[in-house]
Amino acid sequence: MFYWIMKRIFLGPVLRTLFRPWVKGLDNVPAQGPAIIASNHLSFSDSIFMPLMVSRPVIFLAKSEYFTGTGLKGKLTAMFFRLTNQLPMDRSGGAASAASLETGMHVLNHGGLLGIYPEGTRSPDGRLYRGKVGVARLALQAGVPVIPVAMIGTDKVQPIGKRLPNIRRIGMIFGEPLDFSRYQGMADDRLIQRSVTDEIMYELMRLSGQEYVDEYAAVVKLRLAGKGPDQTGEDQPGEDRREA
Repeated sequence: MFYWIMKRIFLGPVLRTLFRPWVKGLDNVPAQGPAIIASNHLSFSDSIFMPLMVSRPVIFLAKSEYFTGTGLKGKLTAMFFRLTNQLPMDRSGGAASAASLETGMHVLNHGGLLGIYPEGTRSPDGRLYRGKVGVARLALQAGVPVIPVAMIGTDKVQPIGKRLPNIRRIGMIFGEPLDFSRYQGMADDRLIQRSVTDEIMYELMRLSGQEYVDEYAAVVKLRLAGKGPDQTGEDQPGEDRREA
């Protein structure tokens, strides 16, 4: 109920008026049935603007840190994310990330629209980074289509680190659904997972016009902060085993 009230009565009309979002390909989102919406990730506001334009509720897998903050701000943030149908995603890898993906499977098994950012984190510089295979695992296990969506200009509205947004127009392009039924029964094949993920990232690159970087955004962020395990930017051994 809160989600519908905010989207239709309070927050939605205000955001439409201020930011005048333009949309292409919205009819590519199925009117019913399960599907994954896979988006590039330029800004915190991506999770607000994109669901605003889709008539059906979109349930996002959001980083778990949004649900565990302390103090008044942290508690309000956690409450907002829960009330807007977003679910915590543990990005630490291994069993924790696998459990988070099971939560996504629950959404799909109940006929919902699941939103996910294959890059795993916001782009540090506006470029498109290597996708993690969690999106492929979900699509293959659930047997659902993937709708790629390119967010346009949201990094200019709310750059990383900026609390108050800039008022300017944003856009989004919904691509045609990607069908991976040809890989039925191969959901656990690592090469297939990587192939599916790369196909999704190619569509996001094509739709968004972003420059593609074959490296994980999280690794780049660590390196920029001087904390990276590998200052050359190469994937560390076992990276694929940890990615979700």
